[in-house]
Amino acid sequence: MSDNQNLLAEQRRALILDEVRRRGGVRVNELTRRLNVSDMTVRRDLDALARQGFVAKVHGGAVPVVEPSTHEPGFEAKSSLEPTAKEDIARAAAAMAVPGSAIALSGGTTTYALAHQLLDVPDLTVVTNSVRVADVFHTAQRPGSSGGPRPGAATVVLTGGVRTPSDSLVGPVADQAIASLHFDVLFLGVHGISVEAGLSTPNLAEAETNRRLVHSARRVVVVADHTKWGTVGLSSFARLEDVDTLVTDGGLSAETRAEMSEHTPGLLIAGEDDTV
Repeated sequence: MSDNQNLLAEQRRALILDEVRRRGGVRVNELTRRLNVSDMTVRRDLDALARQGFVAKVHGGAVPVVEPSTHEPGFEAKSSLEPTAKEDIARAAAAMAVPGSAIALSGGTTTYALAHQLLDVPDLTVVTNSVRVADVFHTAQRPGSSGGPRPGAATVVLTGGVRTPSDSLVGPVADQAIASLHFDVLFLGVHGISVEAGLSTPNLAEAETNRRLVHSARRVVVVADHTKWGTVGLSSFARLEDVDTLVTDGGLSAETRAEMSEHTPGLLIAGEDDTV
């Protein structure tokens, strides 16, 4: 983490947050040496991270904020977190969608960003349990010259079910609908990722619905920014080995990238050229 004096504030704070989560806490004087920036710069960064709810400031440094494993933020709350990273991830993931294929999008703010990027991919069949994702495609289906949907517009299958705080539809109705379908690629948003817990969510019903999504997909692509690493929800629904590709952002540390690549064959860092 040395020689980082020219990093943008967002990049520097991502490095600090990763260090806090990896080590369980940091001291200001350690960060000034590692990042080669002033004491005041580090304190401003910690203030910003504390306002976002990512760290708790303590005397001389900061520690991670540990949320209960059952805590489930609403869609609007999650939308304000890491917006630049989510847009980068969405653009990178959209390039993996093949015209004319059947894809699935789970609920979440990153898959919502991805839905906007997929509007120009022709003739998709989109299966989703996200009210927000379905609405993106519905709004974009402006009538063509014949008065029907515009040529190449996606066909959207909304599963039905019980609505969660993140505007996903889950439960027996959603599970039954998904179990009867088969799609080429699943683009999956997640609450948390870790080596021990795999992919997890605080919502038990959503965990079961996500299991059905994973089971029905020929290929599983997880779209998640670096802050999801190390977060563990109440219920695990897939192993890292079940993931074919993780699309994430440059905030993921080198150590975490190496750890992830030991379990998942594909690691795509949005904005970088290399795929592990």
